[in-house]
Amino acid sequence: MNRYWSGRIRDIVPYTPGEQPRERTFIKLNTNECPYPPSPQVAEAVQAAAGESLRLYPDPECLELRTAIARREGLEVDQVFCGNGSDEILAFAFQAFFDPERTVVFPKITYSFYPVYTDFFGLTRREVPMNPDFSNPIDLLCGHNGGVVLANPNAPTGIAVGLDTVEKLLGANPDVVVIVDEAYIDFGGESAVGLIGRHSNLLVVQTASKSRALAGLRVGWAMGDPGLIDGLRCVRDSINSYTVDRLAQAGAAAAIRDEDYFQSVRRRVMDTRERTKKTLKEKGFTVLPSQANFLFVSHPDHSGKKLLDGLRARGVLVRWWDKPEIKDWLRISIGTDEDMEALVQALCELI
Repeated sequence: MNRYWSGRIRDIVPYTPGEQPRERTFIKLNTNECPYPPSPQVAEAVQAAAGESLRLYPDPECLELRTAIARREGLEVDQVFCGNGSDEILAFAFQAFFDPERTVVFPKITYSFYPVYTDFFGLTRREVPMNPDFSNPIDLLCGHNGGVVLANPNAPTGIAVGLDTVEKLLGANPDVVVIVDEAYIDFGGESAVGLIGRHSNLLVVQTASKSRALAGLRVGWAMGDPGLIDGLRCVRDSINSYTVDRLAQAGAAAAIRDEDYFQSVRRRVMDTRERTKKTLKEKGFTVLPSQANFLFVSHPDHSGKKLLDGLRARGVLVRWWDKPEIKDWLRISIGTDEDMEALVQALCELI
């Protein structure tokens, strides 16, 4: 710890991103990236934007991109906010809608950035234990809180809840903001965007990193009541009004407009996921039902750490957490069919 650090960050444990190897070539199944390239229209749009205009600041309101999202989702432009990846938008939302004296609640096993945000912004939190089958403890998220965060589908389990469950959460928490983090919604879940018109306390957050294969451009968006969007804008403009650069705005807008390519990619990922799940179960693995672009997997006779290390030695990267509840589980991103065949072969050698 540096003696010049502020007291606010001295005890912070920051988020740990998945490994991005620089030396050895691995099959990368550890960061939930898309195994396929983005729409060809993305490269064309980025190339067109990479001209003389780069000397100028980008549009701080991301109007072209927000318009494309609004048209696709049946919303008004003032119901959409764009940022430098969904992580930035979540950070803005934690600042905009949650207060230190009111407890933020979310499941205990979920996206590990949530507790980092609460610590960093000086908020209080209550992490609700999961049900024995790793499903979300929805009843314990209803009432007596200062805000709710729900990843749907959940990470790292991949389990999703239906719209009836989201509506239950919204109805039980009418006076606080309910954030539904839909980073993986395009792989089989039901988006809550259609509920925005009926619930002014709903903020839906999505990303271009997964189903649109744009993790390298860093673009995310939030959708909700215009009052919530104004709150996000207030936080952004108090820090940095230009969070999404020209190239990212152009590329993401092109990806949103190419609906046919988007549908083809997400179907390929889901088909590979289901085939891999079936194969792993036949090999004796326990595999949770997933509606995301990853699987949460364990084996009754082998620890998660042993499988993690064995896979790495065989050139396959997956994700593991040293937490008591999930230490024997691995999160495996869905790659190409060839990637998943290599994974299965490596796992079979290990067991």
